[in-house]
Amino acid sequence: MASEGEFSLSRATHMQYFTDEDEEEEQEQEMGEELLEDEEESSQDCRSLYMCGPRRKGWSLGQVLDPRAKWVQEWNRVFLLVCATGLFVDPLFFYALSISETCMCLFVDGWFAITVTVLRCMTDALHVWNMWLQLKMAKRLSYRPNDDADEGEGRGERSGMNTRHVALKYLKAKKGFFFDLLVILPLPQIVLWVAIPSLLERGSITLVMTVFLIIFLFQYLPKIYHSVCLLRRMQSLSGYIFGTVWWGIALNMIAYFVASHAAGACWYLLGIQRSAKCLKEQCRGVEGCDLRLLACKEPIYYGTSKMVRDKARLVWGENKQARSTCIDSTDNYDYGAYKWTVQLVTNDSRLEKILFPIFWGLMTLSTFGNLESTTEWLEVVFNIIVLTSGLLLVTMLIGNIKVFLHATTSKKQAMQLKMRNIEWWMRKRRLPSGFRQRVRNYERQRWAAMRGVDECEMIRNLPEGLRRDIKYHLCLDLVRQVPLFQHMDDLVLENICDRVKSLIFTKGETITREGDPVQRMLFVVRGHLQSSQVLRDGVKSCCMLGPGNFSGDELLSWCLRRPFIERLPPSTSTLVTLETTEAFGLEAEDVKYVTQHFRYTFVKEGVKRSARYYSPGWRTWAAVAIQLAWRRYKHRLTLTSLSFIRPRRPLSRSNSLGEDRLRLYTAMLTSPKPNQDDIDF
Repeated sequence: MASEGEFSLSRATHMQYFTDEDEEEEQEQEMGEELLEDEEESSQDCRSLYMCGPRRKGWSLGQVLDPRAKWVQEWNRVFLLVCATGLFVDPLFFYALSISETCMCLFVDGWFAITVTVLRCMTDALHVWNMWLQLKMAKRLSYRPNDDADEGEGRGERSGMNTRHVALKYLKAKKGFFFDLLVILPLPQIVLWVAIPSLLERGSITLVMTVFLIIFLFQYLPKIYHSVCLLRRMQSLSGYIFGTVWWGIALNMIAYFVASHAAGACWYLLGIQRSAKCLKEQCRGVEGCDLRLLACKEPIYYGTSKMVRDKARLVWGENKQARSTCIDSTDNYDYGAYKWTVQLVTNDSRLEKILFPIFWGLMTLSTFGNLESTTEWLEVVFNIIVLTSGLLLVTMLIGNIKVFLHATTSKKQAMQLKMRNIEWWMRKRRLPSGFRQRVRNYERQRWAAMRGVDECEMIRNLPEGLRRDIKYHLCLDLVRQVPLFQHMDDLVLENICDRVKSLIFTKGETITREGDPVQRMLFVVRGHLQSSQVLRDGVKSCCMLGPGNFSGDELLSWCLRRPFIERLPPSTSTLVTLETTEAFGLEAEDVKYVTQHFRYTFVKEGVKRSARYYSPGWRTWAAVAIQLAWRRYKHRLTLTSLSFIRPRRPLSRSNSLGEDRLRLYTAMLTSPKPNQDDIDF
């Protein structure tokens, strides 16, 4: 059995995430504008053939990189995870702010700030490396069927592009160098290490959170857009991101988790601001309380235990009314939506500070939260944004996961329904158990190889030119593995690639029998076949066909023989699969078409030698002839050496020494030699 489908377009399900038709149209328009700009620049650089001469070489960054190269796509996947890590790291800066429980003052956790700063610098370093690659990476390259996507580096030069032109385009692009530079500016580091200590020394404790939040959003929102642009660019290049449905679900879960983390961090920062506001109001109600007491003496605290000797700070730290109102309980002050942050602002456990806001963010975004709010405008706006974002994210998450799971389970359900129908048919027809098992094995192997994708239907609906180019790109490497096709030009290979069909055979299947008409030429891609030929007196000659070998060469002489005979030639051997085998075949009509339109190719001496050398029939006959000649020679030497020792034995007795061997030699000698016309066409 063989599944005759045309070669697949891709390895896995092509799922596109966050699709938007309007933005795709905008991207197509931008691509068209870029191509027009390239043509105008090339026309300005070279007005006429006679004016174009050798140019003076300027600065260069090396070879142009192909965005469709395999290693570039792998790096894009890694960089996408780096962007997700960066989106997770940035909100951690908020947790560096804390309130001292003993002194009731605001400070920066020094060691935690150092850790977050190092993590941010590591992600920025990878961003810088990606910017260096973008300077040498072409956005769009003209497609040529002869180009190989895995080469990756030399194709830009073959397409007429240079690194200087690519780098200038990246520098001038709207979403190019300066946009990438914006997302790696060390704004949170500057605010945390420079601006916040300065504001704390002045006593502006509530202004600290406002400045920190504004600078954070100024860079974090473009960073989110930068990640979305990277996703769309990866989809436009390959049609998918990671290639599997489960990675699509994982990406949506990561996005939802990062959104919950960012919302929780902002909630924590605004909660500290509300606590600082409460302390500020209590300080104003105490005689002799300076607002600078609300900021710790050491703005950046590294955990060193120093005794507080400032009398004013000691008095403020022992103020029971301020402590009970702002720190110990939430009943004496209206915290609104930030009520749960009271137990975090003075907590020494960094892990609890991070996990609890994430839990709050997940709960609020998932259940659209029952938030208690005050009338303060900033708190109301924050609640509206959180609830609206939660509604959108949950809707997108559930919708995308439903699409992904449907794409995964629909094919399995179709396969199960098909197997039930097959089982019903086999029971109705009362097929033997051996036949039933062979049918099950074939369907199982076909599902494992194609995952239910109908290749023939997928490619048949494409335009003829696109279908031919895609099949040429997919089948060229496989066709060139066949030694018979190594001496043919690209035009012949293109027509062969357009007509080959993929075939799958299970273990133990008989593909052709000796004497049956040859229906197709078979080219082995993966697996092994056994080619057996029956000689005289029931003796069999066997050989093994592996990847790169072929069978059905009788069709070549049948197509090229003159006068032409409509009757298909008989097969000279029996083909049986030794394991699960993948191959591609040319039907007899396709072989006839190729040989009639490109007859000049098949009369070349190189093609003749390859056909004779790799033909199973000629190989079998050559092996028989060589073994026969060698054994006859050895037998003759043995008889000659025995004649010097003792008198020659009678003929009947001497024949009895190798009677069985001579019978075998006779069978080999009379084995069918391939017709000379099979090659001399």
